[in-house]
Amino acid sequence: MGRVAVVLMNLGGPDRLEAVQPFLFNLFSDPAILRLPAPFRLPLAHIISRRRAPIAREIYRRLGGGSPLVANTEAQARALEAVLGPQYRCFVAMRYWHPTSEATAAEVADWGADQIICLPLYPQFSTTTTASSLAAWRAATAKQGLDRPLRSVCCFHSDNGFVEALAGLIRPVLDLAVDHRRPPRLLLTAHGLPKRIVMSGDPYQNQVETTAASVIAALNRPGLDWTTCYQSRVGPLEWISPSTDSEIRRAGKDETPVVIAPISFVSEHSETLVELDIDYRDLAAVSGVPAYHRVPTVGTEPGFIRSLAALVLRAPAEDRVGSCASGFTPCALSEAAI
Repeated sequence: MGRVAVVLMNLGGPDRLEAVQPFLFNLFSDPAILRLPAPFRLPLAHIISRRRAPIAREIYRRLGGGSPLVANTEAQARALEAVLGPQYRCFVAMRYWHPTSEATAAEVADWGADQIICLPLYPQFSTTTTASSLAAWRAATAKQGLDRPLRSVCCFHSDNGFVEALAGLIRPVLDLAVDHRRPPRLLLTAHGLPKRIVMSGDPYQNQVETTAASVIAALNRPGLDWTTCYQSRVGPLEWISPSTDSEIRRAGKDETPVVIAPISFVSEHSETLVELDIDYRDLAAVSGVPAYHRVPTVGTEPGFIRSLAALVLRAPAEDRVGSCASGFTPCALSEAAI
């Protein structure tokens, strides 16, 4: 088998405040995000990134001046390396900021990899995340002349290891929340997506709901009050629902404590550390929610890292992943029964 490079993929985030606007431009210039021809998409990406930069800079200022996503992904890479063994080396490639796929492809080539396994760290497949990251990697390796056997993990939305890691983090927080007058409501929150993308056949929402049902089955708490919801909406388009903020307001009206658990993020970053921990906590307080508890992301939880290692070892060939990207058929080897 020789040397195997495992490339952990995520969206990335600006590493300093000056990088916020170029990061946003990279994001909105992606045709998977703004589905317009380049002559329209690129000028619009400039306008959107310039308008959103002040808001985003304030978010990253609250995080100390930059995103922790790369550092957290590096920690996952080192933990995964330790499980996989010496013939594997884990690399990190970010879609919209550094380290880019091109830079990482050069590192993989310098290391002398005999095989490459792409591991997008998006549990649920979407054309806007997994497919976009894999396309960027293929373009980078072609430019680099890095012609090596390639395998990919398409998604792991119902993988038993991932689900059990989520359930293991949720259980103690639910136990803590039962001390209140009313039983808590569990909000399983995921990043939102414009409704028209889902209506075009993108499997993301269906896979999020599968993750949620799998977690509830693993928790095995009859009568648990729970719902799936979606956060991080931007722009004027209609997004999939219900929104996380509307569910928090509903819990306030019901005078019900909230336990909120992110199920589409695997490491801490702005949408957990700011949106969930600060903005939604403040919303809960003004909405009359009697208690607000947040479950951490799976991060480097040993069970989660072991599940990633198992996914890497049984990753299908790229032609099977291609069917996932083009026909929206989840890879069978990434699934487990609920």
